[in-house]
Amino acid sequence: MGTSIEKTIYIISGPCGVGKSTVAKELSRNLKYAALISGDDIMFMIEKGYAPPWEEWLSITWKNILSLTRNFVQHDLNVVIDYVVESELEWFCQHISDLNIPIKYIVLIASEDKLIERLNKRGDDHLIDRSLFLLKKLGSSAENKKYIYDTTHKQPSEIVHDLMHLSDFYVTEL
Repeated sequence: MGTSIEKTIYIISGPCGVGKSTVAKELSRNLKYAALISGDDIMFMIEKGYAPPWEEWLSITWKNILSLTRNFVQHDLNVVIDYVVESELEWFCQHISDLNIPIKYIVLIASEDKLIERLNKRGDDHLIDRSLFLLKKLGSSAENKKYIYDTTHKQPSEIVHDLMHLSDFYVTEL
């Protein structure tokens, strides 16, 4: 493409049922020249017949997210990543730093009751324990503290607006 548009990488994390995918889709529709990367889609590209250990599977997934992100950025696209970030933010930022592109990171959270309600509503009650575990883990992480965004009483359009217009979510130093 070769244009000089301002590009940004957006990473949307949070527990299951918090609205990551909904927000990521709406954000990508609101950005000019955007690619949406669903970490779950990348993860499940590995066929069920092969099941590497969890840590290896996660590593493969993140390396593919990184490769896709680099490719899209090099073709002048904004990138929106929809995936749970547990401890990978620093690694990802280090491996993308040579592109000198701003990264916005947001960790969506909601009340336990709201997460349970959302998961039950969409028929994913089997994810409740994992969601509550991630809510506690992500919400108490020092690395995530400044990027937390409570979605309990927010609509996706409000979240997208804030993510696009507030400077709070820029990743500066890790």
